[in-house]
Amino acid sequence: MTKILKFIKDGILPIAMIAGALTYKWVSHLSFLTAGLIFVMLLLTFCKIRLNEIKFHTAHLWLLLIQLAGSIGIYLLLKPYNPIVAQGAMLCLLAPTATAAAIITGMLGGNVGFLTAYTLFCNIAVAIAAPVYFSFTGTHEGMSFLQSVWLISQKVFPLLIFPLFIAFTVQRRFPKIQKILLRIPKMSFYLWVAALTIVTGITVDFMLHHDRTNDNTELWLLVMSFVFCCLQFYTGRKIGRHYGDAISSGQGLGQKNTILAIWMAQTYLHPLAALAPAGYILWQNIINSYQLFRRQSGSL
Repeated sequence: MTKILKFIKDGILPIAMIAGALTYKWVSHLSFLTAGLIFVMLLLTFCKIRLNEIKFHTAHLWLLLIQLAGSIGIYLLLKPYNPIVAQGAMLCLLAPTATAAAIITGMLGGNVGFLTAYTLFCNIAVAIAAPVYFSFTGTHEGMSFLQSVWLISQKVFPLLIFPLFIAFTVQRRFPKIQKILLRIPKMSFYLWVAALTIVTGITVDFMLHHDRTNDNTELWLLVMSFVFCCLQFYTGRKIGRHYGDAISSGQGLGQKNTILAIWMAQTYLHPLAALAPAGYILWQNIINSYQLFRRQSGSL
């Protein structure tokens, strides 16, 4: 029994994806829960951030520049060849740092404070940039540019910024509630597992029922997600090495909130573009598993 529980614990992420794929007919109807799960996960993450830990580093600026300029740049570069692949590649760069990145950073021996601060900064940056980017990369027929930006802002900005304001209010006004939230440190992880199950089911449901006029698009979305996953981990580590902390910068740029990226694709872009961040989940977990193995063996 103990071995079975350990197997489930160690493999809970792929188990969640498999479960979502097998039960797509049912979990795909739970899409309305995704935004709420993302909101709560961010709230729990931000409740752990102390105001005196929020310090801006020069490395943060370079990571944000790659994330924001790189995402729109790669979209414009790939759009003439395949707009859907361009959207998927953009999401792989634009998606903010995963809420669980701080945990992996600590396990790898990185600077958790640096990574936590960057998670905050990039969520604010994406909340501002995403509505503008999606307004001319998505499909919003019959709307002006400003109308489109406003429509998207109404959903994206509260989802990413309100948890921050609520978390800081709880810290300053309701410390007892904060202590209760901090007593359940794994709650955000299990919420992430639930969200992963749902978005996997939604993605599988769409893939099985969409117009299969160009199967090559699906292959290119997976290839692009692999390429940009590797590039971001590598580039982040190169930048971090220059500033004395390769691990934290690598995780900050490479480990993405793919649940949020999938939700963005399914809400504002072509739904098939969600396959890129869905594939990114697999690649980043492989890279993280490899890094943890090297850390345990003493070679990292």
